[in-house]
Amino acid sequence: MEQLFQPDEKHSYHLQPCESWPEAYHRFEHGSIWAVRAALASGRPLLLRGEPGVGKSQLARAAAHVLRVPFLSHVVDERSERDDLLYSYDAVSRLAEAQISAALRAENPADWRAQLAAERFVRPGILWWALSWDTAAERLQKYCEGRTDEPAPVAPDGWRQNAADRPCGPVVLIDEIDKADPSLPNGLLESLGSDGFRYAQLGVSVCRPPDAKRPLIFITTNEERELPNAFLRRCLVLQMEFPKQQEAAIEFLLDRARAHEKLAPVSDTIRREAAAELVQDRGSADPGAGAVPGAAEYLDLLRMLAEVPGGDEPQRAVLREIKAFALKKNLRV
Repeated sequence: MEQLFQPDEKHSYHLQPCESWPEAYHRFEHGSIWAVRAALASGRPLLLRGEPGVGKSQLARAAAHVLRVPFLSHVVDERSERDDLLYSYDAVSRLAEAQISAALRAENPADWRAQLAAERFVRPGILWWALSWDTAAERLQKYCEGRTDEPAPVAPDGWRQNAADRPCGPVVLIDEIDKADPSLPNGLLESLGSDGFRYAQLGVSVCRPPDAKRPLIFITTNEERELPNAFLRRCLVLQMEFPKQQEAAIEFLLDRARAHEKLAPVSDTIRREAAAELVQDRGSADPGAGAVPGAAEYLDLLRMLAEVPGGDEPQRAVLREIKAFALKKNLRV
């Protein structure tokens, strides 16, 4: 299993900006490496549990970078349904085109019917791309024909030619699944288990080709809502926790800061002082409020300090002025 995924725990991986994702740096931890290896070997989704800002989503993106496969992501909200991950049927566009082309009905009925064929309004979702890249590309081409110029997902150079040499297909991130109704994770069980699905508009099934590698699925939760037990049993689970002991928490934050090259203007001394402030404020936060400062707020704070010239003293002075805005979320009364 060690051959499936071999990032360097001490090396910082530079993740280039991609679509809506900004530039980032990631350093793998020992536990996360083994969790990804286990998910690759078993074919099970990897559920990442932990508070916001601890690095759950970035782990999926970094895994795609190391594996040199496409990275596909979807952020779940309270209105999300299972089919949003598989495909979308653009009924609004179909209605609009029907109204516009109503005048053409008498002139050329055959062309009018072809123009409004249901298949022209089906757009592939991230799981369709992950399971069957070629059929998703064909479907996107038909969806865009005469209407729009929507690009296919970004893929590493040469990935299609060398896909057989990769340990998996695309990496899929289903982000913040706990925001959705329980019907969404339950609805995913069949599609993830069978490597395929059927979509009603055309009565056609989409399946992973026999020669295609299984996608690697990451799912994150911020624990806002309990997930169904049947769904949890189908997943491997990685607990990504913020350390509870003070010194361990400070080292946890410092390690993340060292992974970011653009934070070099901030010395280890100031980094440690900022980390100590954050850990202190975590201890002062109302445990029932849920919103406590974490790694994301810490890195934001260091990015502000990196813009301050002059070394430790000017940065320390700025830290005193701005720390409350970045770190104090919910305080005990």
